[in-house]
Amino acid sequence: MNTNNKKILVTGGLGFIGSHTVAELQKEGFEVVIIDDLSNSKIEVLDGISSITKIKPEFVKLDLKNKKAVADFFAEHSISGVIHFAASKAVGESVEHPLKYYENNIASLVYLLEAMDKNGVSNIIFSSSCTVYGQADILPITEKAPSKPAESPYGNTKQIGEEILKDTTKVSELNAIALRYFNPIGAHESSKIGELPIGVPQNLIPFVTQTAAGIRKELSVFGDDYPTPDGTAVRDYIHVVDLAKAHISALKRLLEKKNKEKMEFFNIGTGKGSSVLDVIKAFEKVSGKKLNYKIVARREGDITSAYADTSLANKELGWQAELSLEDGLDSAWKWQMKN
Repeated sequence: MNTNNKKILVTGGLGFIGSHTVAELQKEGFEVVIIDDLSNSKIEVLDGISSITKIKPEFVKLDLKNKKAVADFFAEHSISGVIHFAASKAVGESVEHPLKYYENNIASLVYLLEAMDKNGVSNIIFSSSCTVYGQADILPITEKAPSKPAESPYGNTKQIGEEILKDTTKVSELNAIALRYFNPIGAHESSKIGELPIGVPQNLIPFVTQTAAGIRKELSVFGDDYPTPDGTAVRDYIHVVDLAKAHISALKRLLEKKNKEKMEFFNIGTGKGSSVLDVIKAFEKVSGKKLNYKIVARREGDITSAYADTSLANKELGWQAELSLEDGLDSAWKWQMKN
């Protein structure tokens, strides 16, 4: 496939997963334009991407909630496909500010799809989440697992987003792939881009690295009374570079018209569950640092255990995770020390 004349829009392209995906797209020869409103990202990330790929991606500062601005953007740019990351993503904040989450995550998707439809752009990769499964009855989780009522407004916006796409593909030219990620971790091997939480981290790994670096006094482990081998919650930690590559595979599937349905869903994980204490031990091993942590009460909205069955993505996308938990922790620690 000749990627040289394919311009790909990446919304939220300066975020954690977005920036790594932009780097992989450029490496594969795609031209990239990034939309980001910088509400939860920093403009310096653009320099990080450029120094990795030696190509500065086009950047447009734009709020996707501004319907006219979105329409104007599509009228001015010839786009072959969209990878849509832009969304608010903190579970706790979504519980406290549900309307902010519904407006930001749903309205922006609607305006994006309207503009795509009007301008004949028919391919979209949607950044979804394993939160759509809630606490699944059977592990590992396959794509056939039923969606459970969401535990948070954030999780609900991912379910609603998938439904909006499914309904739209039925009545338009749109082809969509929703990638349901498990827990992304790590950083680019160059340490030029990585996870950059603004304020107190909402995810485990930046909290681990910030505690090891002395930025945080101690790490809270939320609950040790779960029905798991060591009592702490189990998750599937996927390296962000592996995750970025899954987006490239999904995009090529759409551009080459190899999708079997107008709307497809794939789990993106490693297929291996690791507990919070497993992560702490692995981090101590790769960093040589002792972590100061304490067990505290469970956190609202947290499930016991989730890890992926990735055989569908392996088979249909020809993709699989290659990097380990240790790789992810090691790269996250190097990124933390550089910062």
